[in-house]
Amino acid sequence: MYTMLAVGGKELRQVWRDPRTLLILLFIPAFFLLLYGYALNFDIRHIALAVQDRDGTPKSRELISGFVNSGYFDLAAVARSEADIERLMNTNEIRAALVIPEDLGRRVRAGERATVQVLINGDNANTATTVMGYALRIVTSISGQLQPEQRIVERAPPLTIEPRVWFNPELRSTLFLVPGLIAYIAMITAVVSTALSVVREKERGTMEQVRMAPVGTAAFIIGKTIPYFGISLASAVGVVLASMALFDLPMRGSWMQLLLALSLYLVGALGTGLFVSTVADSQQMAFQMAIVVAFLPTLILSGFIFPISSMPGFVQLLTYVVPARYFLVALRSIVLKGAGPAAFWPDLVALAVYATSVMALASVRLARERR
Repeated sequence: MYTMLAVGGKELRQVWRDPRTLLILLFIPAFFLLLYGYALNFDIRHIALAVQDRDGTPKSRELISGFVNSGYFDLAAVARSEADIERLMNTNEIRAALVIPEDLGRRVRAGERATVQVLINGDNANTATTVMGYALRIVTSISGQLQPEQRIVERAPPLTIEPRVWFNPELRSTLFLVPGLIAYIAMITAVVSTALSVVREKERGTMEQVRMAPVGTAAFIIGKTIPYFGISLASAVGVVLASMALFDLPMRGSWMQLLLALSLYLVGALGTGLFVSTVADSQQMAFQMAIVVAFLPTLILSGFIFPISSMPGFVQLLTYVVPARYFLVALRSIVLKGAGPAAFWPDLVALAVYATSVMALASVRLARERR
């Protein structure tokens, strides 16, 4: 324990004396938050659909077929109640739900107007907007088919739609972008800080002193990580607070759950930076490797910008090794939905597995270097 604290204290003093590292850890996150938070706006699509058919008539089945055969929706689940829909939404198994009332078939046959309800997960405002447009278009088309031909001019369409957006009723794109920015910024600060730290010691020759010192590999890794973990965690919490103040990001869940998810994510990011530092021989090479193994996957393969469901199958397989994929699910569940751990515990387990794996790889690589 004393050895780890000594290594951590030495690293903290080194960080304090290096203005570039402090700039990366403290000011770059705020810069990216302001730049991307105000500037970015994306349009994303692809929807998993649940259906609650309370009518069970040929007319209701025709409406369901219209949604499924449109090419926009995939039938992911059949819901028995609103509680089923809420559970499926919280666990991200669906993005929308079609609720058909009990008397739809009778109303259509009688020439009366029937209202169907579409529930939309609004944690991704761009997707929710697209879903609403698709649903309106499909219901309008099916309504024209259900209406008897002689009544087309005389009567209003027999079906109307009542869309309801959950978690983000105003469809603000900021509530979709900001969680992704938090994940991206946290990955940048954590990976760069640790990657450059070890490589800098190589360039200055102090790594040779570390190799000769009576410090175990595990103690060195933990001691090296402690100060950067504390700084990165404080920076990430600061970004969350700034997002709440600047962009009205809600906090509907537990701060303790958020800190747990952040901690697991940051440990994995720090481990990634340490692993990069054991491979790179210069700070320039370390930065370039960090871009390839951390920045680009977080930006492109995490679901931050492009929905994973729209990617080719082999690319979707690659996303399973991107920690931001799991962190974004947990973050949005906590911040936007107020869901409990039951909704995202597999993602926390995945983050823990990733963090343990990269820390172990970094330890093995560093132990080999020291020998």
